[in-house]
Amino acid sequence: MDLELVLAVDVSSSIKPEEMELQFRGYSAAFQAPELARRIRGGPIGAIACTLFVWSDPDHQQVLVPWTRIDGVGAARAFAAAVGAAPRATGLYTSISGAIDFAAGLFSRSGFEGTRRVVDISGDGADNAARPGRTLEQARDDALDRGIVLNGLAILDAEPPPAAPGKSLRPRPPLDEYYRDSVIGGSGAFLVVAESFEAFAPAVRRKLAREIAHAPPAGPRVERFSA
Repeated sequence: MDLELVLAVDVSSSIKPEEMELQFRGYSAAFQAPELARRIRGGPIGAIACTLFVWSDPDHQQVLVPWTRIDGVGAARAFAAAVGAAPRATGLYTSISGAIDFAAGLFSRSGFEGTRRVVDISGDGADNAARPGRTLEQARDDALDRGIVLNGLAILDAEPPPAAPGKSLRPRPPLDEYYRDSVIGGSGAFLVVAESFEAFAPAVRRKLAREIAHAPPAGPRVERFSA
């Protein structure tokens, strides 16, 4: 495989049902686009493996679309259909650390061997419910040590997420800066910022195009999209 790609989608309680639909429709539309299939076919092998899971609380991760070989228009559209038909699941808090650990573990169960391993984390809030004894920094560093690249898609939202029980939300930097400095990492890692949920679809198309491209030219570490 030219790429093993894990799509990690935030479904914490700060994301309203209509906002969740915008995320799923955005991913589905991106995989239906003929340009994406052309990019995949343009790689040395001409195929990637992809899976999608949703996440929220430290122990809430659910694979909705299993590992799938995508090697052309038909396979890409089948993946898009699976995303569109996937059940919508919701959680409460935002555990990016839990999502990274879960995503990293998926590669050993992929059944594929890719020349690159990438986790694509989308979300609208900072880590506010770390796993016991496990920080975001530890999860991130362990993934990077395994050669996994962490890219991000930060969705700016005016409403703050809830704090975990017994904890208060400490002041944090803006979400785009937080993702840039504390979440993404690895060779060529980048962040795409959707200025609103309505901007998610063009943001995810751009992000996937950069991730799938073989030996992509150097691009900005942070790109922004507005509706």
